[in-house]
Formats: sequence, C-alpha cells, structure tokens
Amino acid sequence: MPGSNPYHVIPGDAFDGALVANTHPSSWENPEPAASYNLVVLGAGTAGLVAAAGGAALGARVALVERGLMGGDCLNYGCVPSKAVIRSSRAAAEIRDAADHGIRTGGPVEIDFAKVMERMRRLRAEISGHDSAARFKDLGVDVFLGQARFLDGRRVEVGGQVLKFAKAVIATGARPVHPPIPGLAEAGFLTNETVFMLTRRPEALVVIGGGPIGCELAQAFSRLGSKVMIIQQDAQFLPREDREAADLLGCVFAKEGIGCKLNARVTKVTVENGKKLVHFTVEDREEICEADDILVGAGRAPNVEGLDLESAGVAFDKRAGVKVNDHLQTTNPRIYAAGDVAFPYKFTHMAEATARIVVQNALFLKSKTTRSLTIPWCTYTDPEIAHVGMSEKDARAKGIEVTTFSRPFQEIDRAVVDGEENGFIKIHVQMGKDRILGATIVARHAGEMISEITAVMAARKGVKLLAASVIHPYPTQADALKQASSQYYAGLLKPFLRKILRKWFAWRR
Repeated sequence: MPGSNPYHVIPGDAFDGALVANTHPSSWENPEPAASYNLVVLGAGTAGLVAAAGGAALGARVALVERGLMGGDCLNYGCVPSKAVIRSSRAAAEIRDAADHGIRTGGPVEIDFAKVMERMRRLRAEISGHDSAARFKDLGVDVFLGQARFLDGRRVEVGGQVLKFAKAVIATGARPVHPPIPGLAEAGFLTNETVFMLTRRPEALVVIGGGPIGCELAQAFSRLGSKVMIIQQDAQFLPREDREAADLLGCVFAKEGIGCKLNARVTKVTVENGKKLVHFTVEDREEICEADDILVGAGRAPNVEGLDLESAGVAFDKRAGVKVNDHLQTTNPRIYAAGDVAFPYKFTHMAEATARIVVQNALFLKSKTTRSLTIPWCTYTDPEIAHVGMSEKDARAKGIEVTTFSRPFQEIDRAVVDGEENGFIKIHVQMGKDRILGATIVARHAGEMISEITAVMAARKGVKLLAASVIHPYPTQADALKQASSQYYAGLLKPFLRKILRKWFAWRR
C-alpha cells in the first residue's frame, strides 16, 4: 500500500539510487545529540528544511528529524516529478500542434513513455542534492534519520536517542487519502506517491477526483498517449476556482479527448479479465469505465500519527491536523507547527512561508502572524489557472461588493501571435475603492504572472499602481495585467465628468 515503505523507490535504477543516497542514505549514522537544542524540527519536507536551514543560519543549534526521504512530498512525489512529466507532455502537445504554426513534423508524434519517466527520475535525482542529509549537515544542522516521538513537552526520542529542546517545530506534512470505495484497495490504485514509479504507460487511466493533482496528471497522461477519464463528484473541476476558469478548462479537456464526468459518484471497483472496472453513477444513471490503472486524487491527510503528540500537550485533529494560533504556536507554547500538517492550503510555497514565520517567532520575538500572508496558488494544467486573494463569491459572502476588471487573451497581441489566446484575467477590486481583493489568471504561463498582483496586494497597494505606474514591455502576455487594471480609470470617467472635460478641451483649442 502507498506509504508503507517511505524510502523504497521503484524502479530503483541509478537515478533512484542517487535520490535515496541523498535523501535517506543507508550508511547514515545519526550524530551524538547535543546537550540541548534551540530548535528541533520534525519532518524534512519544505517546511522542515526551511525552518532548519533558517535557524542554523541565524546561529541556533538545530536538529532535524526525518523518517522517510528528505525533501518530502515536493521533491519526491509532488512538484518536482509532476512538473517534469507535465513538461514532457507539453512538448508532445507542441509538436502535435506544430502545423498550426507552419511547421511540418513529418508524421505522428512518437512518445517513449519509459524515457519520459527516466528523464523525470534523472532531474529529480539532480535536484535532490539541494535537500540532502549531507548538505544540511554542512549547514550546521544535526540530521537524525528515524521515527520521532515526543516523550514530553521538552524532549523528543529518535532511535533510542533523546533530543532536548527549547523550541520544536512539527513539519511532518501530509499524505494522500483514498475514499472508502468497495473494491478499490483490492483492485489496486495509484496516488501521487506511486504514480511516478510507473515505467509503462497505462493505455486507459481513470482519475478519481478533479482537483489540482487529478487535473494536472489527467492532461499530462492524455498528452502522453493514455485514454483518460476523470470522475469528479462536484459540479465543476477545481471547486475552489472561478467557475469560468473551470469551465474553460473543461472545454480544453473535451477538445483534447479527455473524458469528464461531473456530479459523479464512484460506487465500486471490480476486476474482470485483468481490467479494472470503475462503477459510478451520474444523475442516477449507472455507468462503467474500464481502466488499466486508477489514479486517486481525492485529498490529503496530515501526518500526525506516531508522534505521541498527547505526551507533549499538543492538540490535533486527524483530519485538520495540528491546531495552531496565528503565531503558529500549538497548545504547547514551546512547540510550533508549519506546512501541510497544520494548514488546509497544502502548497510548497505556503509551507515555506509558514516556516519562515516559525523561525522568527520561535527564536526571537513572537511578532509575525499568518494574517499577513497573501497566498497565491496555481494549477499547472495547460492553460494554467492561477489565483490570489478572494474570488467574487468569497467577497460577496463577506458582504463586500466588488468591481471586476477583466481582459480576455484573445485581445492581447502577444497571446494572439503565440497562439495562446485561451484564457483571461480577472482583477477584483472593492467597489468604489482602489483595493485589490483578489485575482484569477487563466493563461499558458499564469503561474508566472500572478506574482505581480500578489506583490501589489502584499505591499497594500491598489490597482492604480498597476494601471498608472507599472510599465510592461511590449509585446508580452503580462501586458494583459496593465490593460485590465487600466479599466479602473475608464470607470472613473462618468458621463457628467466627460462632458465637462470635453468643454474644457474645446476651450483650450
């Protein structure tokens, strides 16, 4: 089952060997513990690595504990491998569509799936050096490989060794969960922790769940030659996103031949003649989809088991994770939590941001809070869907009236010549004011563009800054930000004011 052996990597080639040699070396010997640590960090995913490196850089005595592979979900099962596979799939799509740009390829695209996955493993192994046990030892961190558990509110035990601490950070991350569908476990399934172990392309893939992981990998595997069906229980893909954005992505999926079943509920999985049969209902109709593999992207659960949190006086919930206040303190004021184990928004950049807050609050004055964070996110489909702040629905639920400035990419010169017109920008502003509440960008490179709006919001500046003060080179797709925000001034020119200005200019002639 997924997660039963957290550092057993398949297929186990030279690249996987290099990965494990960096992130959980078999020859590693845990150091002799210091008499006491300023900071003990549990978990060496993004949050834990940032907290440990930050504390050590400031001169603190830091211990870092990891039971599985250092680098956590992002390096081993998430951002790094998924984006490598997505990039290969995008290359395949670009060649497939090359004729639209006047380029003849001389035949159908040939995809070597084994090579795609080998490339992913090679790049992951190269990047793993950044998160390696040896590197963090060189940074001055005492690295302990093994399962940690709290003995009390001041001590952690790892492999029979006791680490005493002034402050501790729980950064143990999260793991994929699967719904209790009859027959699913018996038939076998993939999660983000196992899908990157594939060396053979599934001819038919059923994806249960239309969230970010499900949508990204569904499109990637479809472009790499699998016949893909997504089964989503909600009325739209990506339920947290703008409805127009989700609908646009649905149209793209349909055009690319990805099957989509919305408002669908999987009832059971059976196996016949070596094929997995996914049974589901749509509007009270029973349907069956055949698959070679099933990918489950139905959410994640915090890793709180096995830590003996009760012994440390740390309150937690098996679904919501470790309970923290705005300063990221747990119910034991000496112990903090960061990243996926404590937050519903399970993003690498969120883990990094919360870890930085923890370092400051745990080692210095308790002054930083999560309330100050402006959190963007991006789903790396093609086109990408990026978001920051509130949606129109969020704002109105809080009783805030909004004005939305939008611009379709069909009207952006660079997007037109790039052949990437499929998308739009929406910027939501508090009605009658300059304050940006949030934004959604749907574009080929939306993840790169959302940071400009995020920076403006984090600086507590308004849409006028984008409209009047920021100059974008022409032609770029990011010029859509300028064009959308410039509508702010157009809205100020009411008919009465325009009439006065016309008279003034007439007098000036």
